[in-house]
Amino acid sequence: MSDREQLRALLREGFAALQSGQAQRAGELCKRILGIAPKLVQGHFLMGLVALEAGDRRTALQAFGSVTALDPKHSASWAQLAKLFVGEGQVNRADAALAQAVRGEPEDPLVQDLIGTVFSLLGEYVLAQEWFGKACAKQPRHVGFLLNLANNHVYFGETGQALALYERILQIEPNSPQAHWSLAGARRATDDAHINACRTLAQRPGLHPRLQAFYHYAVGKESEDLERWDEAFEAFALGAAARRQTVEYDEAAEIEMFAFLEASFDESWLANQAPGNPSAAPIFVLGQPRTGTTLIERIISSHSAVTSAGELQQFSLAIRRLSDHRDPKRFSAGLFEAALGIAPGALGTTYLETTRRVRGGTERFVDKLPQNYLCVPLISAALPNAKIVHLVRDPMDASFASFKQLFADAYLHSYDQREMARHHGRYRKLMATWRRRFGNRFHDISYEAATSDLEAQVRSLLDFLELPFEEACVNFHAQAGAVSTASAAQIREPAHTRSVGRWRRYEAQLEPMREELERAGVPSTGPTQAEVP
Repeated sequence: MSDREQLRALLREGFAALQSGQAQRAGELCKRILGIAPKLVQGHFLMGLVALEAGDRRTALQAFGSVTALDPKHSASWAQLAKLFVGEGQVNRADAALAQAVRGEPEDPLVQDLIGTVFSLLGEYVLAQEWFGKACAKQPRHVGFLLNLANNHVYFGETGQALALYERILQIEPNSPQAHWSLAGARRATDDAHINACRTLAQRPGLHPRLQAFYHYAVGKESEDLERWDEAFEAFALGAAARRQTVEYDEAAEIEMFAFLEASFDESWLANQAPGNPSAAPIFVLGQPRTGTTLIERIISSHSAVTSAGELQQFSLAIRRLSDHRDPKRFSAGLFEAALGIAPGALGTTYLETTRRVRGGTERFVDKLPQNYLCVPLISAALPNAKIVHLVRDPMDASFASFKQLFADAYLHSYDQREMARHHGRYRKLMATWRRRFGNRFHDISYEAATSDLEAQVRSLLDFLELPFEEACVNFHAQAGAVSTASAAQIREPAHTRSVGRWRRYEAQLEPMREELERAGVPSTGPTQAEVP
């Protein structure tokens, strides 16, 4: 057998071993392959895939880097590098690698889907939808591709398209955990058929906790739809416990970050900053997740002068791009330390340039990323004419709303009652600090007030935004545009108070959360049980 024939046989065996879950065997074959042909592109690519399977990011970076050095047009390796660079927090390198991947115009649906994933990680959801669509057109029954496209439709509030895709997925793969969870979130349950199905699926032997969590949260959400409160809480608690096993929440690092923010950004810091970008286009809606940010986004974007751009990662990504900050953690003390060295004008301009594709054609646009509350001083410096709206909600309602929600890769504090409460205490303390120092820069709006006296709150809000009153903002639920949130189904109806005091349905079960909030000096001020609708 010639060397060429031997290499072909070894490559076939190596890819087959990897596909069947025999990563160690595939790695051994890679060494044999590269021992025979050290510059064989397919050998280095297989090594990269094996390293990914083993969680060895360093070797994966080296292997895919070797491929692109040997074959600069290898789109699959450029796309893999782009995703790895995003995971390492190296945004500039991710941008460059992704540009190379796209330049190759790949026809392989696996590569197209991967490019879509990287665009999503970089907040480029319009481009992500284009690439997910390409992959699904090539393989219309591939569950992973369909899930990515469906989730993208959810981001844009395209609920009908998403529902159709989730139903198609379940026809192809009836035990898809994410599809069951997404389906539960996209519609209101009217019976317990889907609940029973999810309970059965969650009990399959050997099911990974991450997958169990999808089923438990689906049961919790639909049990709430049916007002089966005890069953709902049991499911939420099971889901949170399962998800907590799969995440690494570094509370010490969060404490360090909050301390750095309070120590570094004050009135004198802002007064000594160079001029920012003068654009008045951005409106930032921020706070904690699940506190009414979507309701307020919906109200504002119903105005004829405003477009909703969704939950954008672009402000913190602009910090990374300008400082070349490299850290996998999305927010950290290190990120904000890096921000201190950035000229505010450059930061504001970079943010505006990277949001151009999603801002629409109106004068103003809404960026509704809740975590931007961490960036209030930086936004004030970089975009001094931007408007900032902060949602305030009863701390128990706010904390429980996060606890019962399954997030993607954010809000890692939300899967344990006491961790959630301690985080909320830090958030409240930080916002009180921002209010003392930069209170004229943002407008507080109460979720409870907005749901009980909508028109008065809308008028006050529009005055702050320097927008003329429009009746459409009160009738926001009639708007036909996109809604990028887990609340997409609910936000299609008028403002209501059903969620005010919802936590009291679970008062006994939530005692650890209430106790921890009290310890942090944040007592609940919500309605009594008699006032719960």
